[in-house]
Amino acid sequence: MRKFIIDTIFRVRLRHRPGQLAKFTALIADEEGLVGEITTIRISEHDTIRDITIQTTDDAHTERIVAAIRAADYVDLLYTQDRVFERHRGGKIHSTSRVEVTHVGDLRHIYTPGVARVSLAIQDKPELAWEFTGISNSVGIFTNGTRVLGLGDIGPLASLPVMEGKAVLYDRLAGISATPILIDTKDPDQFIETVIRIAPSFGAIHLEDIRTPDCFRIERELDARLAKPVMHDDQWGTGTAALAGVINACKMTGIELRRARVGQIGLGAAGSAIARLALAYGVEEVLVTDRSPEVTAQLAPPGTRAADIATLMRNCDIVIATTGRPGLIAPEQVRPGQVIFGLSNPEPEIDPDVARAAGAAFAGDGRSINNALAFPGLFKGALEVRSRSITVEMLLVAAEVIASLAEDTEVVPSPLNPAVHDAVRVAVAAKARELGLAGTARA
Repeated sequence: MRKFIIDTIFRVRLRHRPGQLAKFTALIADEEGLVGEITTIRISEHDTIRDITIQTTDDAHTERIVAAIRAADYVDLLYTQDRVFERHRGGKIHSTSRVEVTHVGDLRHIYTPGVARVSLAIQDKPELAWEFTGISNSVGIFTNGTRVLGLGDIGPLASLPVMEGKAVLYDRLAGISATPILIDTKDPDQFIETVIRIAPSFGAIHLEDIRTPDCFRIERELDARLAKPVMHDDQWGTGTAALAGVINACKMTGIELRRARVGQIGLGAAGSAIARLALAYGVEEVLVTDRSPEVTAQLAPPGTRAADIATLMRNCDIVIATTGRPGLIAPEQVRPGQVIFGLSNPEPEIDPDVARAAGAAFAGDGRSINNALAFPGLFKGALEVRSRSITVEMLLVAAEVIASLAEDTEVVPSPLNPAVHDAVRVAVAAKARELGLAGTARA
């Protein structure tokens, strides 16, 4: 199935005559483009100017359509605009003030000399920083850009648009102030020490797009050394959202998850976490595999059983793949009645339509499982009660809440539904209190 991933706005001028727009859309269809939104900019006696969004599969496809429009004698192409690049122009985030500064007297309160009183109070009692600074609602997003989803090792600077996107989601979905921090090193020790030194600026630490196995050690050491929540989102955000999807897929297909056999293909950050959460949820048997027996032996989570792909596909009721290898699962490997999630982006291990045609009772891909369902509410709940960590128990209640809010035939709810993140916040905060973690964080 072709995927139309590029949206381009074409501003065109057509003669103001019957049938001109129809001719233009027919031209786009002939070039296998998809016509989207049409906005009329101006209508005059002689011509009409419109912005027409056209979806294409890649840059070469876009250029073919540009050439076809320029060759037509009934339309003038005024300009094109890539909607994705335009949305990124100038960056996607901006720090703003929460207080008004309209009079000179306001400076005495928010800056000198008044601010000195607050600083001295925090020096005397550091815990006051949670009340009188933005730490209590702030997250630092740390990356070195060594494992950016779908792109690989592109380095910290090129990863910044991804980190800004995360910051936008924190703000819009949970009201959290999040700041991308780029760390220009591939050395885990240097990365850890850098985060330790910057950590006092934030109430929580979000780790993102760090290669395996470095990400495991980095998260483990930071969690041990910092008295504030630390979470590698590629592991636990994805794992939480995936578990929610699996819970609902099992309900849809009549599979009893805890008694089912779950197979995890791919033991990178996401795959390892999914396997661990399945076990923590109470699944009796989890089979795992990776590209080589050596990798499987090294990264298989305790309690799982290593198997090759053929054995896993043959024996598992639920199969989850996070390998980054499109088409890895062949249709003939699908066992009738299976639940299959090929989560790699942008191309899954098996297309859901192909999996269903091969007999799968349910099939989903990475578009249906988004870690944006999990991380905003997880961090908001932990920050709200000042928990020093985000535990597996908190991840499990988050997954259950996310699953419970899916509607009709949804396997998970929309990540843009504010009610989802608020419900996750409430559940995570309650679980932290139950575990005795409330008030344990330190600035």
